[in-house]
Parts: sequence; structure tokens; C-alpha cells
Amino acid sequence: MEIRFYISRQSGLPHAQSHGVDEYEVQEVLEAPLEDGSGIEDTRVAIGQTAAGRFLKVIYVPEPESETVFVITAYDLGPKALKALRRRMRRR
Repeated sequence: MEIRFYISRQSGLPHAQSHGVDEYEVQEVLEAPLEDGSGIEDTRVAIGQTAAGRFLKVIYVPEPESETVFVITAYDLGPKALKALRRRMRRR
């Protein structure tokens, strides 16, 4: 899977980095998400855990004509969202 990132105009870096998330962490979540669902408009939302143990939410747009995804942003789950995720995971 090829991953492209939204680049912030202020920093010239992927927007996810402004939230302290590295590109390889985004790739880890997208390769094995715990949850992956619809977002606003054409976006998708993947939630997953990195090898380092971080739980991240990745907002992305799949490009249907190729094996490419365009990552808009990624950030750590907040405490309430993490608690809700763990509750949903127990129910499975």
C-alpha cells in the first residue's frame, strides 16, 4: 500500500507530525486497524495500536483506482475515546 500525506503549509511536513505521530506509525495502524469505518464525506477513519503501544486515530481517503491512501491527519486517542474502544473490543 502506498501512503501519501497532507503536507502542512506552515511547516512543510505531514500534518500528522504536528500531533506527534510519525509516518511509520500511521502505516502500522493502516496495515492492521482495530476499527476502520466511514468518516465525513469520502473519508475513512482507522483506529489502531502501534508496535510501541500508542492508540491512534488516522483520517484518510482511499484512492479507488490504485492501492494508494491519502492521509489527512493522525493523532492519539483521547482518554474517553480509548475507554470506549476498549469497551467495544471486549464485546467482540
